[in-house]
Amino acid sequence: MPQALANTVPATMDAGWVYLNALADAVLVARPTGEILYANLAAEQFLGSSAPVILSRRLTDYFDPDSPVLALIEQAQNTDSTVAEYDVSLLLPRLGTQIVTVQASPIMEFPDRILVTIREQSIAKSIDRQLSHQGAARSVTAMASMLAHEVKNPLSGIRGAAQLLEQGLDANDRTLTRLICDEADRIVALVDRMDIFSDERPIDRTPVNIHQILQHVREIAAAGFAKNAHFTEEYDPSLPPVFGNRDLLIQVFLNLVKNAAEALPQEGGEIRLATAYRPGVRLAVSWSKSRVLLPLVVTIQDNGSGIPEEVRAHLFDPFVTTKMSGSGLGLALVAKIIHDHGGVIEFSSDQRGTAFHVMLPLHRTEKGTK
Repeated sequence: MPQALANTVPATMDAGWVYLNALADAVLVARPTGEILYANLAAEQFLGSSAPVILSRRLTDYFDPDSPVLALIEQAQNTDSTVAEYDVSLLLPRLGTQIVTVQASPIMEFPDRILVTIREQSIAKSIDRQLSHQGAARSVTAMASMLAHEVKNPLSGIRGAAQLLEQGLDANDRTLTRLICDEADRIVALVDRMDIFSDERPIDRTPVNIHQILQHVREIAAAGFAKNAHFTEEYDPSLPPVFGNRDLLIQVFLNLVKNAAEALPQEGGEIRLATAYRPGVRLAVSWSKSRVLLPLVVTIQDNGSGIPEEVRAHLFDPFVTTKMSGSGLGLALVAKIIHDHGGVIEFSSDQRGTAFHVMLPLHRTEKGTK
């Protein structure tokens, strides 16, 4: 039971406060003035702080002054009734932007106290997106097979014919045949890039240190395409190994960091790399007879202008891109690799930037999941 309520909560309610720790929803008890009186275990994970730290701070230390959470607390206090808001976007220090449902209820037995419940919706939406990503990967797989047969082979004949014509032409006309050859080569290279989508062989997995992978990615980025970006790191050093393929995960995070770097403003660009432990997500995957726990979360966040609204629903589909010279295969490939790992990738975006969240499985022992 929270110390701040110890003198006012009847003894018969002691067990009730203990039961709140069993809830998956984050539960807070606070005064409208901002003082936090209680936080259950889910709230500790949601806010990224221990209960003693949370109780020593105020609501404004975790939520913006204009946050819907504070507005709902004030409304509940003024109307003396329960109020709720759905699909609320909250920017949190450790987890980035989260989509949640917030409910604020006055506690009748204790005036000037509000019970706040925060339910994450991102997990359900992640599963929906996972299914969409699998469909996108299958679509690209079928397209790659079709292109290899219907496009790539005829292009070889077109290129060969252009080379034969080139032998009997003057210098000006050879420019046109060279253009035909170059464009044929460009299309073949694009089809070759798509071949990876048709590779359905199981990937080799071992226990890998995700922080070593992120450090390697940062060093590559800082020496090249993100040399002008300011990197910040917020790592949970207690994370166990990820059950994954080192090279493929490097490819995933290089792609995400590159996208982040390209989205940064001219001045003050910042890329945030973060890891966290978030239990509760289990998915059925092809390489396991049981559902796999996905508690390891890696976040790549930028402070750019955000992803256009019209692109977000199809961001992981092939050939969808906001870049003038982009092929639109980068994020589709990322989605496939994460799917092959039995993981989930989601994103949140607004005018303050974009955050990609990758949920990955733990290293599994013979006795079960660690």
